[in-house]
Amino acid sequence: MVTARVTVNGTDAPISPAAPHTTALDFLRERGLTGTKEGCAEGECGACSVLVARPGTDKPTDWVAVNACLIPVAALDGQEVVTSEGLATPGRPGTPPALHPVQEEMAVRGGSQCGYCTPGFVCSMAAEYYRPDRCAHGSPADTAAPDADAGTGTGAGAGAGTGTGTGTGTEHGPNGFDLHALSGNLCRCTGYRPIRDAAFAVGTPTDDDPLARRREQAPPAPVATEYTGADSAFVRRSTLAETLRLLRERPDAKVIAGATDWGVEVNLRARRERCVVAVDRLAELRELRVETGFLEIGAALTLTEIERRLDGGVPLLADLFPQFASRLIRNSATLGGNLGTGSPIGDSPPALLALEASVVLADADGEREIPLAEYFTGYRRSVRRPGELIRAVRVPLPLSPVTAFHKIAKRRFDDISSVAVAFALDIEDGVVRKARIGLGGVAATPVRALATEVALEGEPWSEATVEAAARVLRGEGTPMDDHRASSLYRSAMLGQSLKKLYARTMKGA
Repeated sequence: MVTARVTVNGTDAPISPAAPHTTALDFLRERGLTGTKEGCAEGECGACSVLVARPGTDKPTDWVAVNACLIPVAALDGQEVVTSEGLATPGRPGTPPALHPVQEEMAVRGGSQCGYCTPGFVCSMAAEYYRPDRCAHGSPADTAAPDADAGTGTGAGAGAGTGTGTGTGTEHGPNGFDLHALSGNLCRCTGYRPIRDAAFAVGTPTDDDPLARRREQAPPAPVATEYTGADSAFVRRSTLAETLRLLRERPDAKVIAGATDWGVEVNLRARRERCVVAVDRLAELRELRVETGFLEIGAALTLTEIERRLDGGVPLLADLFPQFASRLIRNSATLGGNLGTGSPIGDSPPALLALEASVVLADADGEREIPLAEYFTGYRRSVRRPGELIRAVRVPLPLSPVTAFHKIAKRRFDDISSVAVAFALDIEDGVVRKARIGLGGVAATPVRALATEVALEGEPWSEATVEAAARVLRGEGTPMDDHRASSLYRSAMLGQSLKKLYARTMKGA
């Protein structure tokens, strides 16, 4: 059997003797690459950010920033990783290396103080530096410095953009830099303005930049992996059929894609599994296609990949993506994983419920399609059977023209929902012909607001209708009191969200 190994900063490194559950963070630090830090061990601070070569959207390869604290190093078998140490250009013997442009800007603009968070910021910033469509709109570094008095919101990634624009303002620099790229990185002492200044000052990669040139070549092909330890194994099969046969033999196996949920369990709760099966690189789970009557989204496409491939084509999902955790998490997280966990506060289920989506479940015997409204059966439970996995999500077409996603949380970004509400309405000649509303955070499962839908359909889209329907919406679900919000607050936010949607549709009418 081929030894599992990963390329780190251009050097081939065997994964052994690391245990199958060992994170990429711990593996890198054991190799002396201590720029990769552990701050939270749950993907919220970004101190562990590294770059991974992944299939590109506009070029063969994209450099993607991910949380090394969540990804098992075995999941990187056959792949290429660059850490903050690998960004600098080595100097001649006896001379120091030349700083990478993002490192240089962080230094000269005062973006580092204690320095603990700096390597993670640098890696996230480098991923955005190499984003091809940013480079197409980039400005020279000497013309890209922002107004030092411009507002910065509440953090490095503050704002409400979609994460794909190239305009100017507090979230997008004149060089095309999108601050949402840094939404998963926290700094506790420098303050975010000098970091933003550095981000908005970087230029475009030069022709002789080795990491820029690397984008023109194909990324490493997925490899089959069977990495075993004393009492556990990490397995990746080459095809979906092989994976499903394995799951039939091992129905107790833990299926992972981005590991953004399971990685937290490993780190904070010492969760261990005897068999982990990775599906993130399966080609059959990574397709996005439009068929007659529906859009099919592969369960192993990352949220960032979906966002960039759809390019705003599904407005409700375009609303959702910037509010889903951080760019670092979205670079690994998948729709299949978010639905598979069955969490009542997952952000994608309300939007997919409003879109009347269904899930395609596959096992060794074949496939079946289940409406998402019938998928959840209880707290973190679903109709998915042992040995079965989510292959794809299907969204029926055409889409409803009036949509919105409202996430109520304590922070604007990178936070867990207190309440999430998604709307998809057909309004013709001032009458609500069809209403679909998905809710999260108000019951043991994500739910449809069925009574509110009935209260809206067939009625004029008017203030009186909305007031009456908002009273119904406040009574949907069974919201509870917890540390994020009270049940009364959650109920009130449901009603307010419908009023907010109405106000938006009436603005300028």
